[in-house]
Amino acid sequence: MKSNEELNALRNKHVPPGVGVMNAAYVKEARGAIIVDVEGREFIDFAGGIGVTNVGHCHPKVVAAIKNQADKFLHTCFHVAPYDLYIDVAAQLNQLAPGDDPKMTMFVNSGAEAVENAVKIARHATGRPAIISFENGFHGRTNMTMTLTSKVKPYKFGFGPFAAETYRMPYAYCYRCPFGLKHPECNVACADHLEEFFITHVAAEKTAAVIAEPIQGEGGFITPPAEYFPRLREICDRHGILLIIDEVQTGMGRTGKIFAIDHWGVVPDLVTTAKSLGGGMPLSAVTGKVEYMSTPHKGGLGSTYGGNPVSLAAAQAVLEILIKDNLLQRGEILGERMLARFREMQDRHEIIGEVRGKGPMLALELVRDRVTREPAADEADKLVSLCFNKGLIVLACGNHHNVIRTLMPLVITDEELERGMTILEESLQELRS
Repeated sequence: MKSNEELNALRNKHVPPGVGVMNAAYVKEARGAIIVDVEGREFIDFAGGIGVTNVGHCHPKVVAAIKNQADKFLHTCFHVAPYDLYIDVAAQLNQLAPGDDPKMTMFVNSGAEAVENAVKIARHATGRPAIISFENGFHGRTNMTMTLTSKVKPYKFGFGPFAAETYRMPYAYCYRCPFGLKHPECNVACADHLEEFFITHVAAEKTAAVIAEPIQGEGGFITPPAEYFPRLREICDRHGILLIIDEVQTGMGRTGKIFAIDHWGVVPDLVTTAKSLGGGMPLSAVTGKVEYMSTPHKGGLGSTYGGNPVSLAAAQAVLEILIKDNLLQRGEILGERMLARFREMQDRHEIIGEVRGKGPMLALELVRDRVTREPAADEADKLVSLCFNKGLIVLACGNHHNVIRTLMPLVITDEELERGMTILEESLQELRS
């Protein structure tokens, strides 16, 4: 077997540099919350394939479901020769999605594809062209989803022109309020700004949908206050605008609930899921109210590989693990433990400006000075490197790349979690030396 160094040299020769790689350890195998590289070194995984392995690497039930389906058939294209798995998993998501309204689900392959189709459905259902997204948001790397995404480098730089009739407004980033206000005295003015936005950027009558992540992933795990989404819901309803909630990273138990938007008690019109839905297999979905999902004409929605039977079998196993095997409750417990530890770290380390998130989807925003809140991007990169060298994989994110986020598999053991937290704190201490 080739070494990490040899594989890295081959990557540089055969793979374009635009396909970025964060760490130079090549995977041999992974189980639960542990990754083993080709040289036998173990890493505790606090990244989870960027939120894909909520049920853990190679969960036995997921692997068994994949093998069982692979023995039957791999692909027929649901549009040509349909199969019951597509209907069964759609029915499960329809039941689990927020709200009591009748729902429908369609499947595609990636988070970006799900968002693209949600936009298509919203435009078709309303007869309106405009889509409003938010600063710090991330929705994918296709032309439409790249346009909806906020951060220029590395996601958008040099890849324009971008899609038409898309607009972006400030988000509820309380730690760095774009309006210079403080919560709760602000009375969530950031949500009410949508009404002003209709005057200065795009008319409400031309707006098909507002799309938002309940907790912004790549943007820095930015978590709005309790009043935010109910207020957005009210404004959208007032103007006949659909609310699309992007649960690609936040969904499937990441916050201790199947859907993160449930923390706000809000029912979206359309919701997108991907990442951990397939347990490591490529699968995404758009789930929404029947009145909107049923409007596109026959053949208007589809994908050759969308709803691949092997991926759907994996998804069935994922949903069983989350619900019947009590992994959601495990996620809640993890979140409580991690939040307590992070609060303690914040008390000891001045570089931690804010701790935020829901459940085990938590983040540390690093700053050089707590008064000025100057982002500590270089320190975040150094922290990631220090952790990696000690056997812990963590990710930085945020528009200023100064936020450390946690996306560990929910099946992580108490011992693995403690070891990972200890490595993180030791590395924070080294930043000061």
